[in-house]
Amino acid sequence: MLTALKNHLNTWLFRLGEPESGSIVLVQRRIFILPSRHGVLFVCALLLMLTGAINYNLNLGFVLTFLLTAMGVNSILHTFRNLSKLRISPERTQPVFAGVDAQFPLTFEGAGTLDRYSVGITRDKKTVIYADVPAGQSSTVTVDIPALQRGLLRPGRVTLFTYYPIGLCYAWAYINPEVTCLVYPRPEPGVIPLPLPDEQQGQDSALGLGNDDFAGLRSYHPGDSPRHIAWKAAARGQGLLTKQFIGLADRQLWLDWTATPETLGIEDRLSRLTRWICDAHAAGITFGLRIPGLTLPPASGSAQRDRCLEALALFQGDSENNAHADR
Repeated sequence: MLTALKNHLNTWLFRLGEPESGSIVLVQRRIFILPSRHGVLFVCALLLMLTGAINYNLNLGFVLTFLLTAMGVNSILHTFRNLSKLRISPERTQPVFAGVDAQFPLTFEGAGTLDRYSVGITRDKKTVIYADVPAGQSSTVTVDIPALQRGLLRPGRVTLFTYYPIGLCYAWAYINPEVTCLVYPRPEPGVIPLPLPDEQQGQDSALGLGNDDFAGLRSYHPGDSPRHIAWKAAARGQGLLTKQFIGLADRQLWLDWTATPETLGIEDRLSRLTRWICDAHAAGITFGLRIPGLTLPPASGSAQRDRCLEALALFQGDSENNAHADR
């Protein structure tokens, strides 16, 4: 009962319901305003001044007290107008890898001929970004949110606030834009050689090893040509590694879920596939992807890389269990 009442109050008063699609306009009922700490001290000082003016019958004391009071009341209006009718439009986000910050661009537009100054934007009350919005123009700010895990990341509730013009009042509003950022799995660190082809799968999946295109690094084997040793990697203390090359005749490669070690967890296997996708794309190799429940045919280019990485980002762990059950 109390939980339902609290949720209803948050939804009605603070607009903490479902994410809002499209542009968000800060109308009157969405803006809240209270005295700041400096504003509370200012009110206390006015009361002391009024008490002294009454006790000692100081006409100039009354004039100064009422003048400062009028200035304080006028600042309430200016603080409120600094957020009133401000339009916030979320922009398109760019996918990122897990472990870095996802960037959510927000465009601010001010209605009328009023300039907006020192509009603060924060999500966690620790990192604050300030923006000025000239009248009739727009200003774009970027809210950075740590992308801790793969999948779809939403910014959640964002707070807009202002102390303008003299810091006596604190006005704020909440927004919950309906925008998402696609988070790819974190690529496995280090040098992970690309999987070798299975020649028995047919000509379409054959990968000719030649001397044309660089395909990655593998551990050094006795007898490898010194010309193929990655001496720069050895100089960095990574040990002896041998360069692998792809022939021009057959350049298709399958990145298969079953090629990853079964001892790894789901996230670690996705991390390894992510590393292979990035390395294959950097080497210009035509590659396909096989994961439980989905097969992407071989292709090349940035579009293929993005399709494969998106499939890994949205991969459901239950898909692997379903695949084993079908067998």
